[in-house]
Amino acid sequence: MSDLFGDIPVKDNMQTIAFYNVENLFDISKDEHTNDNDFLPSSAKKWTPKRYKNKLRKLGFAISNIGKRETGKHPAIVGLAEVENTKVIEDLLDTKHLEGLDYDYVHYESPDERGIDVALIYDKEAFKVSHSETFTVHLTDDDGSADYTRDILLVSGELDGEFIHVIVNHWSSRREGTKETEFKRLASSEKVGEIIDSLKHEDEASKIVVIGDFNDEPHNNSIVRLVENYGLYNPFEALRTYNRGTVSRFKQWSLFDQVFFTSNFFKSSKNEFEYYNANIFDEDFLKTFNGRFKGAPFRTYVGKKYKGGYSDHFPVYAVFKR
Repeated sequence: MSDLFGDIPVKDNMQTIAFYNVENLFDISKDEHTNDNDFLPSSAKKWTPKRYKNKLRKLGFAISNIGKRETGKHPAIVGLAEVENTKVIEDLLDTKHLEGLDYDYVHYESPDERGIDVALIYDKEAFKVSHSETFTVHLTDDDGSADYTRDILLVSGELDGEFIHVIVNHWSSRREGTKETEFKRLASSEKVGEIIDSLKHEDEASKIVVIGDFNDEPHNNSIVRLVENYGLYNPFEALRTYNRGTVSRFKQWSLFDQVFFTSNFFKSSKNEFEYYNANIFDEDFLKTFNGRFKGAPFRTYVGKKYKGGYSDHFPVYAVFKR
């Protein structure tokens, strides 16, 4: 299984930027600062060292192969959602499929009520980080109390010598209803717009890639406004079909995970990265292979029932070429 795509030649002029919601990547230790009671060996889910290591190994295998069909190599940059802390990222990077790939990471603790954060892992050979910071989305509940969600992560640096910015997102879920929670995702969308404005204020020609689990589809207001107001291009608008997406609930597909970017990735010049293609990384090994959920993402848990899979999301990616 380690040689998923056979012997594809490495393309030095191409790089992959990916995003993966890894579904509740918690370690097995109790943390007073996070809501991790479900993910302990003593919990109903029985989150044991063996199960934790199995998930890490599987995620490492999946990540190492994203974009490989096009580029012949692992992705240069991968945004992550639903990581508990620095330890789980380090444990992930120590797994057998990633340990030799020279990945480093950027991670900040965020105030999210579930104790899950976004992060970025990157190949130090390909991407040289020069700046990173987080931005808080200020939300309130109906009673006026603060509603804490994931921070938005900005990481800037040189991808093979070319300066780019990557904005990593995990917007508020639809758990209390799509319409009822839309204002939260619109607030996150506006915050990303502010970040783009400030980057463009410093340099009008900024090349910006926005990645994440937006809990909204390409045609929803939060995404459409961002794309239209800031001159972005979203290749995932064309990838959504009734039988394909990144998340499957009750046999209905949603395309919540996306990668979009500033339109200057189309400008032709001899030695700058240009957009090549984008896709959902939904290889068969990431799918449930039988039963009523056949074809859906092979999850770690369904409710409290352990399934031993990867995640309830498929990764997504975009390939850029010089």
